[in-house]
Amino acid sequence: MGVPSTASAGSQMWTRGPATRQAAPAATVPPDALPRSGRPGPAGPTAEEPSPHRGQRIAWVNAHGGGGASTLARVLGGADLGLRWPLPARGEPGGVLLVARTHAGGMQAASQFLNALRLGDHPAGVHLVAVVLVADAPGRLPRPLGRRVRVLRSAAEVHRVPWVPAWRLGEEADPLPKQVRALAELTSGAPGRSAGPR
Repeated sequence: MGVPSTASAGSQMWTRGPATRQAAPAATVPPDALPRSGRPGPAGPTAEEPSPHRGQRIAWVNAHGGGGASTLARVLGGADLGLRWPLPARGEPGGVLLVARTHAGGMQAASQFLNALRLGDHPAGVHLVAVVLVADAPGRLPRPLGRRVRVLRSAAEVHRVPWVPAWRLGEEADPLPKQVRALAELTSGAPGRSAGPR
């Protein structure tokens, strides 16, 4: 009886070019720009360079990858910071709109970011304006997810963004849904809540 092979198909891949690779230079992420969860995010500005987000009024922060911050920043303006906190000491806006999808993982990630805010695990000058929940599918939320929205509402102001088919296709929505128009009013200057304990 033969011995079964443990080699996978992936181990027989061919490579082109030299077998060694140069490591990419590590981006400098200020330690206070990451939430307590330690998830890596895009690099923030280093001490030597100014932030490209200086002068913006609001910072969009994703609670998880693919939350929708980039689309909302493109449509409504503001600084798209990906998965990291803004750095007000370097000129970035301190007001945060925390963005998450309405699936279970998205709302759990939003809860983790809210907990980091509650614990003070963020750069000085950061304050939460609101949580923005972007629909992950058309239609009504299942009841268990609706309960999670209510829990988030007990801790922060929450805005819901409906499913926008045009955005899925990379197109502009004209007109914008009324919930997005209401969010546009919010981004035009509301001071937001303190990031400290409630």
